[in-house]
Amino acid sequence: MSSALPAAVLWDMDGTLVDTEPYWIAAEAPLVERFGGTWTHEQSLQMVGMGLEDAGRILQDAGVRMPVAEIIDYLTAEVMTQLRAEGVPFRPGAKELLQSLRAAGVPTALVTMSMRRMAVEIVELIEFDAFDLVVAGDDVDRPKPFPDPYLQACEALGVRPEDVVAIEDSPNGLRSALAAGIASIGVPNVVSLVGVGAHELWATLEGRTAADLSAFHAAHRQETPA
Repeated sequence: MSSALPAAVLWDMDGTLVDTEPYWIAAEAPLVERFGGTWTHEQSLQMVGMGLEDAGRILQDAGVRMPVAEIIDYLTAEVMTQLRAEGVPFRPGAKELLQSLRAAGVPTALVTMSMRRMAVEIVELIEFDAFDLVVAGDDVDRPKPFPDPYLQACEALGVRPEDVVAIEDSPNGLRSALAAGIASIGVPNVVSLVGVGAHELWATLEGRTAADLSAFHAAHRQETPA
């Protein structure tokens, strides 16, 4: 198995590692309504995996009369309040897969469009050394779906994009990883990933181990021309 292990595994956070998408969705509608606007669940779903600056501009278009930076701070604070009250809601199997990867010696990175302060707080709540690197929304010039966040993670880890695996739950996140040339697994949560282009779709991470990622990576390398 060791020869086929990916050089690193890059994880999205919201909706992939932790089930925080409902927290973001719950924070949006009251903010829009405070300014006299309306906001639907469908509009929230369209923003899943989007960079926070882009999301802030969409909320401005919906009537929120606040600077984008203030919208980002407000949403982040609301989500962090929920995390502190409810605890970190890990997605099924995510923590166990991380532990399996760490035991196998595979480097891991968190690649998220949430703010660094929130990402770091979540990482610090994990009871083991889960990640070698965090690339957050305020660390990159261009957010997902651009390839920049994933390329930045690869560069920082000293690995080639074609040698790593990404795990994502959103269309924007998958498009970012795919644009970076990374073998990508989609694990749908609140939105469908059908037709986005993931190399594989897994219904859940529950029961998955480093061996599964090794097999996926080896199969992808065999199918990809050198």
